[in-house]
Amino acid sequence: MSHPIIEADDCIGCGICVDACPQEVLEVVDGTAEVVNEDSCIACGDCVEECPMGAIPEIVED
Repeated sequence: MSHPIIEADDCIGCGICVDACPQEVLEVVDGTAEVVNEDSCIACGDCVEECPMGAIPEIVED
């Protein structure tokens, strides 16, 4: 199973990663992106590439 790692201190809650994700894995909750649907992650890396703050440095596989 894969999922992005989100560094909450760097996240500005802009939602660009949410819009970039084709699987609806992410959601902005209380001003910070969070993984809400880990099982759907396909490790495409779109969220990592699109985050303007670099708050998603990697996708990990469990």
